[in-house]
Amino acid sequence: MHFPSLIEKKRDGQALTTKEINNLVEDFVVGDLPDYQMSALAMAVFFRGMTSTETHHLTEAMMQSGRVLRYPEGSPPKIDKHSTGGVGDKVSLVLAPLLACDEVWVPMISDRGLGITGGTLDKLESIPGFNVNLDEKRALKQLEKIGVFMIGETEDICPADKKLYSLRDVTGTVPSQPLIVASINLDRLVLNVKFGSGAFMKTKEEAEQLAKAMTSVGESMKVKTSSLLSPMDEPLGRNVGNALEVAECV
Repeated sequence: MHFPSLIEKKRDGQALTTKEINNLVEDFVVGDLPDYQMSALAMAVFFRGMTSTETHHLTEAMMQSGRVLRYPEGSPPKIDKHSTGGVGDKVSLVLAPLLACDEVWVPMISDRGLGITGGTLDKLESIPGFNVNLDEKRALKQLEKIGVFMIGETEDICPADKKLYSLRDVTGTVPSQPLIVASINLDRLVLNVKFGSGAFMKTKEEAEQLAKAMTSVGESMKVKTSSLLSPMDEPLGRNVGNALEVAECV
C-alpha cells in the first residue's frame, strides 16, 4: 500500500475505505508504517475529520489489532467509565472500586497523561509497588477475585491504541474527535466528556459533538453507551499532581 497517497486522500477531505483503514492499522502495529507518516495522517484527520463510518472501522481495527479479552461464561456485566480528561481528574480511582462493590466487573484499560491532563496510570504508579502491567491471565484472575482491574494497553491488548495514543500527545492532535473516539475498547460504557480551559474540548458545543460521535461509535459496536458533559474550568477536587490526587482519593 502506498501510504503517502492515503495521507493525501485524507488531506483532501476524502473518506478512507475499510480496507485502507485496516491496512493502515495493521502496518502501523508491525512497524511498516513509520511514526512520521502516521503523524501526518493524524494531522490530516485533525483538520479534515472522519465520517462516522470511518471512525467505526478505525475503532474496530484498533480493537482487533491485538488480543481481545475473553470473559468466563456467565460472568457479571462489564461496565466502565471513560473520561476525555481534565486537570485533577481522579474520578476513576474512586469510581472503579465502588462499581466493583455492586456485583459488576470493571475491566478498566487506562492511559497515561495526554496533553495537559494527568493519566490514571501515572497516578496509580505513584503508589509504591502498584503494577499496571498485568498480563491477560493475571488481569482476568484479579477481575474474578475482586471485580476490578486497572491496567494499561500492552503489546498484546490494544497495541494500536497504545501507539497512536502516545503519538497524538507529541504531534498536536490531542483534541481530534475521531482519534479520541477510536480509543474506545469497552463493553458497557459511560462517557464523561469535559469542556473548558482545563479540557481538550474548549466549548460545550465541541463537547456535545464529541459525546454524540463517541456514543454513536459505541452503539455501532453494540456497546450500551451514555454520555455526561462536565465543565472543566477549574481543577477537579483540591489537589493536582499524581501522588497528591491519590492521597486525596484515599
